[in-house]
Amino acid sequence: MRSFHMLNEVLLRAAGNMADLLTTARDIPGLSGANRKDWEKTCQHISRSISEDRVRVAVVGSIKSGKSTFINAFLKGDYLKRGAGVVTSIVTRVRKGQGLKATLYFKSWEEIHSDLEHAMVLLPSMPVASEAASFDFRQAESRSALQAALAALGPDRLIKNGTRNESSVLMASYLKGFESVKDIISTETVVRYYEGEEFALHRDFVGNDALAVYLKDIEIEINADILDSNLEVADCQGSDSPNPLHLAMIQDYLLLTHLIIYVISSRTGLRRADIRFLSMIQKMGLAEHILFVVNCDFSEHDSVDGLLPLIERIREEISLIKPSPTLYTLSSLYNLFKNTESNLSEKDHMRLLQWRKEEALAALSDGETRRFMTDFDEMLLHERYALLLRNPVERLTVISAGVDHWIDINLDMLNRDSVSAVEMLKKIKRHEAKILHLKTMMESTLNGALQKIRQDLKADVDRFFDIHNGEVLSGMLRFISQYSADIDPFQEKTSKLGFTQALFLVFQEFKQSLDAFVTESTMPEVIRFVREEEAKIAAYLLTIAAPYDGLLQDALSDYSVSMSSLGFTPIQDRMDPIRIPELDAIKSRSGLRLPPAGITLRYSARIKTEAIVKLGCYTLVTLVKRLLKKSIQNCQKDEIHALKDGVDRMKRETERSIVSHFKDYRENLKFQYIFKLADAAFQSLLECLMDRFEAYSTDISRIAKWADGHQIDKDRVSRTLEGMRLRSREITEQLKSIREQMDHESSR
Repeated sequence: MRSFHMLNEVLLRAAGNMADLLTTARDIPGLSGANRKDWEKTCQHISRSISEDRVRVAVVGSIKSGKSTFINAFLKGDYLKRGAGVVTSIVTRVRKGQGLKATLYFKSWEEIHSDLEHAMVLLPSMPVASEAASFDFRQAESRSALQAALAALGPDRLIKNGTRNESSVLMASYLKGFESVKDIISTETVVRYYEGEEFALHRDFVGNDALAVYLKDIEIEINADILDSNLEVADCQGSDSPNPLHLAMIQDYLLLTHLIIYVISSRTGLRRADIRFLSMIQKMGLAEHILFVVNCDFSEHDSVDGLLPLIERIREEISLIKPSPTLYTLSSLYNLFKNTESNLSEKDHMRLLQWRKEEALAALSDGETRRFMTDFDEMLLHERYALLLRNPVERLTVISAGVDHWIDINLDMLNRDSVSAVEMLKKIKRHEAKILHLKTMMESTLNGALQKIRQDLKADVDRFFDIHNGEVLSGMLRFISQYSADIDPFQEKTSKLGFTQALFLVFQEFKQSLDAFVTESTMPEVIRFVREEEAKIAAYLLTIAAPYDGLLQDALSDYSVSMSSLGFTPIQDRMDPIRIPELDAIKSRSGLRLPPAGITLRYSARIKTEAIVKLGCYTLVTLVKRLLKKSIQNCQKDEIHALKDGVDRMKRETERSIVSHFKDYRENLKFQYIFKLADAAFQSLLECLMDRFEAYSTDISRIAKWADGHQIDKDRVSRTLEGMRLRSREITEQLKSIREQMDHESSR
C-alpha cells in the first residue's frame, strides 16, 4: 500500500501542476480558449476524485469472533471498543486522520419515534400507527406507559429459543438510556466529536446497548501508518444478531465494499449463523473478494497439531459456499498485545509472555499474519487501487498530450511567416471541422443511447418487481401465504398472559420471520439484480465507446499526416484505447446508494379490535354451548381461535403493505439510483471522449491575429510558452512514470 500511497501523491501533484500550467496559459494574450477552461475544470475534478474516492474494507463475522480485536491489531493500537454490545448494528468506519478523533451521529427524535412506533405495534395498552401522535417519548407519561406495558409482558415471556424478543430489547434500551442522552438528541441529527484525550469517551456509547441504540453512525479517524487517505476499514457488528434489521444495515455497507474480511473464532468454528450469512453474501454476488481469518485463541488450543484439524474442517465447510477459500490462521489478541506491549497492563503482559512460550502457535500466527498482510496489499493494490488511479492517469495523460500539442502549435505559429501561417490555419481548420462533426454526431448518439438504455432498464425493473411474474413480490407473498404461526406455546399461557399480550407476541414472531426472509432471501435477490443492471450499463458504455474511439484514432492519424506535410509532428500520434468509466468511482462521486429496503409495516387498530371482537363472538358461542350442555374439550379454545383469526388478519394487512412498499421501492430504485447511475456513467464517458477530442482541437486563429499586431511581444510570449513546454514535459514524464509503475505492479 505504500507504493500506492506514493503514486497517489505523485498523481495529485501532477494534477495540481497541470492546473497551474493552464492558469498560466489563461493569462497569455491571444491564447484563451474554451478547451483550456475545460481542461482546468477536469484537472480540478481529477484532484477531488483522487482525494475522495475510497477503497472500503468490511470486517464481518459473528458476535465475539474477535472482529474489533483484529482491526485493532491491524491498526497497531487499541482504538476500537472490544466486546461491544449487540443490540445495534452500527458500522464503525475507520479512516486516516491527523490524530485521534471519533465522530458520532445521533438519531433525531423523529427517527427514535419511528423505531419505537415500529416496535410497539400491537403492544397492549400502547398506541398503534394510526394513534402514534399521542405517544411522545420525550414525555414522562409516555415513557411510563411504555415501561408498564413491557413489565406487564414479563421477562420470561419475552424469551424464545434462548433469545430475547428484539422489539422489547430495543424499547428497553431506549428507556434505559434516555436520561443520559436526552440533552443531546434534537429534532435534527446531532454530531458530536471526541478528539485527543477525549477520544476514549466514544467507547461509552459503542459498548453500552442503552446508549448505542441512540446512534446511527460513527466514524473514527486514526493516524495509523497502515492507513492511507483512500482506505476505509469498517467494523461491522455481529452477523449472527437475532434481529434481521441488523443484518440489513450490514448489507447496506457491504454494497459499498471492495474487500470483505470474514473473522471466525477458533473457539466455535463455523456456526449456523455464519453459513447463513455467507450464503447471503454469495447471493448478493459479493463472495469473489473475501478473505477468511480464523482468529485463534491460544488459551483454547494445546498445540498446532490439535488446531490443524479444526482449520481443515472450517475450510471444507466454507468450500460448500465459496470454492477454494483463502484462509489465514492467526491470533488477533496476540498480535495486538505485541503491537501495544509498552501500554499493556501487568495481567495482559503476563499473558503475552506466556503465549510467547507457545513457540509453535506463535510461529504459526506470525507466519500467517505476514501472509495475510502480503495478500491484503496485493489484492487492494492490484485489483482496487489500480482501478482508482487508472482512469485519472489516463485522463491526465490525454490532457498532457493536448497541452503539449497546443503549446507546440502556438509556438510554431508565432515563428511562421504570414503565408505559411495561413496555409497551416487552413489545414487545422479542416481538421477541426472533421472533429466538430464527430463530436456532434457522438453527443447525439450518446443522448439517443442513454434514452434507449433507460427504456431497457425501466422494463427490467418493472418486470423484476411484477406482482405476478416477478422474482421478488411473488416470493414474498408466497412466504406470507404459507406462514403458519406457532400457536401451541400460547395454549397454556393465554389465561395467565392475557389475550392482547399473546396477540403481541404472536405478531412479533411473524414480523421477525418476515424480516429474516426479506434480509436473507429478498434483498440478496434485489442486490444481485441491481448488480446485473450495473453490468448492463457498463457493457452498453463499452459498445458505444469502442467505435467512436476508433473513429477518433483515424481522425488523429489523418491529422498527423496533414501536419507532417507542414514540417510539424504532433507529440502523440495515437492514444491508448479508451477505458469505460469505473462505476464504483462514479457512484462514490455522485453519492449514489441503493435505497434501503427495510419494511416498516403499518397496522391499524382494527387488527387488535377485530381479534378481540372475534374472541367475544367465540366466547358467546361457548357460553351458549354451556347453557345447552354441549361438550367443550378445551376451555382455551376460544382464545386460540381468536389468535388464529388475528394472524390471518395480520397476513392480509401485510400483503397489502408489502405490495405498496415495493411499488414505492421500485420507483425509488429506478429514479433515485439506476437512472441516475446511467446518467452519471454516460456523462463520465462523454467527458472522457471530449478530453480526447479537445486534445487535438485547437483554435490558433486568435494567436495568429494577435501576432500580426504585436511583433514586439512575440519574443516574450514565445519565452513563456517555452517555459510552459518544459513544465508540461515534466508532467508528462511524471505520468509516464506512474503508468510504468502501475503496469509493473499489475504484472507481478
